[in-house]
Amino acid sequence: MGDVTYSGDTRVGGPADTRELADLTIAKLAVGPMDNNAYLLRCRRTGEAVLIDAADEADRILELVGDTGLARVVTTHRHQDHWRALAEVVGTTGARTVAHPADGGELPVSVDEPVEHGDRVRVGACDLAVIHLRGHTPGSIALRYDDPGGHTHLFTGDSLFPGGVGRTRSPEDFRSLITDVEERVFAAMDDATWVYPGHGADTTLGAERPHLPEWHARGW
Repeated sequence: MGDVTYSGDTRVGGPADTRELADLTIAKLAVGPMDNNAYLLRCRRTGEAVLIDAADEADRILELVGDTGLARVVTTHRHQDHWRALAEVVGTTGARTVAHPADGGELPVSVDEPVEHGDRVRVGACDLAVIHLRGHTPGSIALRYDDPGGHTHLFTGDSLFPGGVGRTRSPEDFRSLITDVEERVFAAMDDATWVYPGHGADTTLGAERPHLPEWHARGW
C-alpha cells in the first residue's frame, strides 16, 4: 500500500494522517460535527494540490493546505456537510471548483470544471478518474487514483463505507447505487484497493467484497 505508517485513523481536532506514495501525497483530515473527511492530494513532482471535499472547519483545511497553494477543490456530492467550508477555502485560495453537474447547482459556489463519468481530474503530473455512482445523490462521484507500480486508491464520498453503501431514500435509489458500486467499483478494481470514505475509517475492497450479498439482502 505504500507508507506503512498510514492508518487512516483520524479524529476531529487531531492531526492529519499522511500517506506518502511514489508520486502523490495523501493527507486525511477529520473535520466538523459529523466526522467528515477532507483529503488533500499533492503531486510530489510539481507540488500542485487538490482537495477532495471542503467539508467543514475552513481554518484547519487552510492550515493543511499551507502557503503552497491549491489548484482545485472536488466536491463528491451535494450534501451540505461536504461543502460547508467550500466558499471560504475557494475564496482564500482561488482554487477552481469541480463537481458533477447533477449536484453542482446545490453548491454554494459555481462549478468551474463540471465532470462526468470517465473524466479526469489533474493533480499536477498525476490524475484521478471520475466514477459516477448514482443513488446517494444524483451526482455523487468517486475518484480513482492508480499508483504506478502500486495499488489503486479510491475516494468514495458517501457512496461506499466500511459495512455498506451510502444512505439512499428509496428502493430505486438503493438499487441504482448498489448496481453502480458493484459494476464500477468492485468489478473494476481488485481487493487491494484502498477506500477513503467521506466519514470515518478507511477500508479495502477486499474487506468489503464478501459482504455484498448481505447488503443486497438488507436493502441498504
